[in-house]
Amino acid sequence: MTGRDEPDASGEQGASGERGASGERGAPAGPERLPAAETRNDLSGRVEGPVAQVGVVQGSITFNYHAAAQDAEPARDRHPDQVPRPPRGFVDRHAPLAALDEAFAVGTAGSDPGHCPIGVFSGLPGIGKTAAATQWAHRNRRLFPGGRLYVDFTALRPGGSGGGAVGGDVSEALAVCLRALGVHETYLPTGFAERAALYRELSARRGRMLVVLDDVTRPAQVTALVPQGDGSALLATSTWQLGELVLDGASLLPLDVLDADSALELLTTLCGPRRIADEPAAAARLVELCGGLPLALRLCAARLLTRRHLTLARLADELSDEQSRLARISVSGAPAPTPGSPAQAPAPAREERTVSAALDLVYRDLSDPAARLYRALGRLPALSFDTAVAAAAAGDWPVETAAEALGELEDAGLLTVLEDRRSTLHGLVRLHARERSVAQDPPGAVRKTVGRVAGHYLRLTVRADLAVRADRLRITEPAEVLGADRDGHGPEGPYGAGPFAGADDPGRDALRWLEAERGNILAVLRTAAELGFDRPVWQTAEAFTVLFLHHRHLADWRESLELGIAAAGRDGAGAAEARLRSLLSRPLLDLGQDEPARAHLAVAERLAMESGHVVLQASVQEFAGRYWDRHDPARAIDAYRASLALNAEAGEPRGEALARYFLGCAQHAAGDSRTALTTLGRARDALLALDDRRMAARALADTGRVRAALGDPAGAVADLTEAAEVLRRGEAFHYEARIMEDLAGLAERAGDTARARDCLRRALAVYEEGGSPRAAVVLERLAPG
Repeated sequence: MTGRDEPDASGEQGASGERGASGERGAPAGPERLPAAETRNDLSGRVEGPVAQVGVVQGSITFNYHAAAQDAEPARDRHPDQVPRPPRGFVDRHAPLAALDEAFAVGTAGSDPGHCPIGVFSGLPGIGKTAAATQWAHRNRRLFPGGRLYVDFTALRPGGSGGGAVGGDVSEALAVCLRALGVHETYLPTGFAERAALYRELSARRGRMLVVLDDVTRPAQVTALVPQGDGSALLATSTWQLGELVLDGASLLPLDVLDADSALELLTTLCGPRRIADEPAAAARLVELCGGLPLALRLCAARLLTRRHLTLARLADELSDEQSRLARISVSGAPAPTPGSPAQAPAPAREERTVSAALDLVYRDLSDPAARLYRALGRLPALSFDTAVAAAAAGDWPVETAAEALGELEDAGLLTVLEDRRSTLHGLVRLHARERSVAQDPPGAVRKTVGRVAGHYLRLTVRADLAVRADRLRITEPAEVLGADRDGHGPEGPYGAGPFAGADDPGRDALRWLEAERGNILAVLRTAAELGFDRPVWQTAEAFTVLFLHHRHLADWRESLELGIAAAGRDGAGAAEARLRSLLSRPLLDLGQDEPARAHLAVAERLAMESGHVVLQASVQEFAGRYWDRHDPARAIDAYRASLALNAEAGEPRGEALARYFLGCAQHAAGDSRTALTTLGRARDALLALDDRRMAARALADTGRVRAALGDPAGAVADLTEAAEVLRRGEAFHYEARIMEDLAGLAERAGDTARARDCLRRALAVYEEGGSPRAAVVLERLAPG
């Protein structure tokens, strides 16, 4: 490049750093000057760049030149179109794309020409953020005639890991955009501020321009690249939430996993309809194992396409093993040839795409506390968790510390916060966290985590049990679990205290907590039993029963009690085993498994006698009476009278009232309805005196049934309706459903078909929710004709 020479301070012309006629760089002048007449200038050959021809040089020579304006000015007719094409098989995402249309005022007259809208797609790695961004960009490319720039921040970070300095990659991103806008490398500013200023100037001249930033990790990476031209827009993707950008008017658009139908559609598009149609069940199973994560589905499709012998069923079987699932959701590609490498050089390693690799990029950016908590959550048996559970899992951290780390994991897109404020990890993210724990944490970490979490749930479940009913029979000593004395007082006050004490209705809140945590408690029980935490397992199973006495989840109730029975047997806790076996008879009877129930009751009766626990013996007799209610009413009456006597002997008024209630039911079943009416009335009065509204309502319901049998339908309807309302308020839905069946029968006899069907529909909803076999009976009654 030649330029214009400028004289230096001495009046000589020169070129600093260029060779003169003497052939020496900056050679000092000799003692004599050649006569002017003998001076010659010779220049031969091709020369590029500035040249000065001078005689003798004295001192330094400076050559100043300036580029022509047209050389530095980017070509105005450049219209970069850098956004990659969206991937094949893009599905769903209608809602977030429509939200982006609205945010960018696409197709409306409401866009503000002076404002550059910003949209940010966020979500966990592999969720399809880049696919959504490129899909939107190509769908709307005509709206941005000034050009469509694309910057991949992963490529700008050292090693693609996200570990570099923020300022460094932003500066390089500006350089990428300036080059795309036509700025030659020679004229590219070296400083961040100068690059940012030039970018603002050039983007302002462009008019409507779209900038797509892929995989940003910091708000500054977005704000520095906002284009200045009227009608321009910026679209970013990030695993991190980047909530600070709302201050800049950004629209945050979180992406969720695909639903089952959309995931199956993606798999069908990639693999072909015929292959999916040949194995529909296996395809559905594969979708479930991938958890609706688009990256996982694409990698599985790639495996199926590159290995034609691999069936969907076989791949689904491979992925069923949690220990190897992440490793198998992968695809290897041929390595790119190394230019100029010798033929004998070893072949480069094959590139492998995995879900783990995508998650590793985010994991490396976590702070140490967040990374430790992430690994602890991978060891957690529960599928959802609140802050207190997370704190226990991490090592009994302060709740505030756990909350801060959870916030970072949420910002990083590694966990999802549910509507009830609990959090959860996607199934594949949980497996990745577990892998990181195996690789980085000491042996025994899983056992320690499960032990802490099992203890946490035991304490809260006992608290919930006490909040619902403090005076019922329990083998577990609350003082042992809660650290209080036998009178129920300790550091946290009386036994009913804790998380439910401040509620208007502690019992109701306790039941709702147990309902919300039901799946988690059961998962912790399973893992704790496998690891040999026998005492916490049976103690939790006993307290957990209070939920199922109100909400009849029969399968879960049965499983929790069976885990508790086995644990109590290993722990040598005979009284606990007797209690749990007698409790198990209830879901077994409800499931129609009468003989297994009788077998458990027989063992329970023996163990209760061996324990010498009189109230326990009375309780087992009461449960035995429930079995005999179905098979021999006379024996049922004997069992309830035995229970009544044992409770009286032990001075247990509630046990006595319960035995009297069931005795009244048995008397009615045996045909002695008048006596039953008196017995039930005495039982209800005793239960009301004990403030046991739930059992008092049950006694009132059976009083209504007796009245119906004695020819008093109006009295029966009144008693049953009042009892149903009390039980509904107390969330004892199973018993409410039984009353609805009775009321339906009375309505049918009165000719009120509409009322009867309303009652049956309510009962059906309760039975279906709890998995009760009675749902089939009610359905048959609802069938037309």
